[in-house]
Amino acid sequence: MAKKIFDSIDSGTIEGLAKILGDTNQGLTVTELSKFIPEAGLRDVDPFNTKWKRLYNSFADYQNRNKNSNNILTFIALSINPSRFVGKNEKFEMIRAELNKRLSFIGLFLNESGILNPVKKATTITEAEERISRFKSKLESRNIHPKIYEYCNSELITENYFHSVFEAVKSVAEEIRKRTNLTLDGGELIDKVFSVTNPLIKINSLKNETEQSEQKGFSNLIKGVFGMFRNTIAHSPKVIWTITEDEALDIMTIISLIHKKIGKSLNKGF
Repeated sequence: MAKKIFDSIDSGTIEGLAKILGDTNQGLTVTELSKFIPEAGLRDVDPFNTKWKRLYNSFADYQNRNKNSNNILTFIALSINPSRFVGKNEKFEMIRAELNKRLSFIGLFLNESGILNPVKKATTITEAEERISRFKSKLESRNIHPKIYEYCNSELITENYFHSVFEAVKSVAEEIRKRTNLTLDGGELIDKVFSVTNPLIKINSLKNETEQSEQKGFSNLIKGVFGMFRNTIAHSPKVIWTITEDEALDIMTIISLIHKKIGKSLNKGF
C-alpha cells in the first residue's frame, strides 16, 4: 500500500510549529533536537542557531527538497510521544494544545495518544482556538472568575470536566485559607470563617437580619458545593461519577460566583 503523501505546509504554520517545539521553557531541549531531527529523516542544517530557528530551517530544508511535509509530521509524532511525558502530563497537554491550534489550519489534530488525525481545516484564529478549547471558551463567555483558570488551566485545555470541577471546588477552600491564615478544611473552615457573630470574612456589613441571612446562605452554599461536588468526586471514580459539559459549565459558574463574592468581601484584620 502506497504511503500517504502530505502536502507542503505554509511557512507561517511551520514557523509556529517550530516556535512551540523549540520554546525556551516548555519546548524540546538541544539534546532532544539532536536526537529527533535525524530520527525523523530530517537534516540538521543549522545546528548552532537558536532552537526554534534550527528546527524551522530543518523543516524548510526538507520541504524544499521533497515538496511534502511527511517527515515534519514524523518529527512531531516522535518528539511528542506521550510515553516521553509520563509524570509531566500538564506539559504534554500544554504543548499538544498549542501545536493543535497550528495544525488545525492544515487539517490535522494530534490526539492524546500522540497520533495525528485528519480534521476539517480551520480558517480563522478564533475557530482554531475555540476548537482546541471549546469548554474554556464557553467559560470565558460567562465571565468566569480568573481564579478558576489559575487552579485548573491544564484541565480546561484538555476539556477534562471531571477534574476541572474537582480542582475548581478545591480552589475555594484554598483561597479562603490564604485570606484567613487558617489550616482548617470543609465545613469546619466555612463555619469559622463565615460565622455571623465573629466572622473572619464578611460578604456585607451584617448590620441587619437580611444581611446576616445572606452571610448564612453564602456559608451554606459553599458547604453545599463541597458536599455535592468535592466530596463526591474525591471518593468516586470518573467512570461512575460523570459530568457533562453543560453540568460542568453550571458548576463552574457557581464556583465563580463564590470567588467573586469572596473577592469583594470584607476581611477581619490579621
